[in-house]
Amino acid sequence: MSTPVDAEQAWSDLQRIRVPQERVYDEVERSAAGGSGTTWATAALMWLFLAGLGLDLPGWGVWLVLAAYIALMSVLALLHNRRGRVRLHHTRCTRRMLGTFTAGAVVTGGTALLSGRLVDSLEPMSASLIQATISAGVFVLFVAPTNRWAAGSARSRTARPAGAGR
Repeated sequence: MSTPVDAEQAWSDLQRIRVPQERVYDEVERSAAGGSGTTWATAALMWLFLAGLGLDLPGWGVWLVLAAYIALMSVLALLHNRRGRVRLHHTRCTRRMLGTFTAGAVVTGGTALLSGRLVDSLEPMSASLIQATISAGVFVLFVAPTNRWAAGSARSRTARPAGAGR
């Protein structure tokens, strides 16, 4: 039942499989560590949304601003997604990435709610400017470092090349 195996052919087959996989992880890391334009654009949109809520808009105005905010964030996500050169049929999302996303949402949302409560006694416009600045600042300080940390986890879960790490 044993078939003869050519060691060099097996090694070249392994390299042919492993090299594209490494390129995928390189692209994931480059995307996370690369330009922070998406982070700054997201923070700017969040700042504009939170500052705009201080204008004492009527109910339909709040819903209109919310719809515009969601639409702009969706466009930003689509543009960021198309930026990557590597296309995968299956994205490898680790627990670390999911945890980072969840923690970022909790910290940013919690900051927006808490800062909103703390500045309630101020006039609406200045309160919303303070709330927007604090929330966007926390978003920028939290997201950039944790994205790099979470993206590094995709490569760490892969098999190591023969002879490495022993």
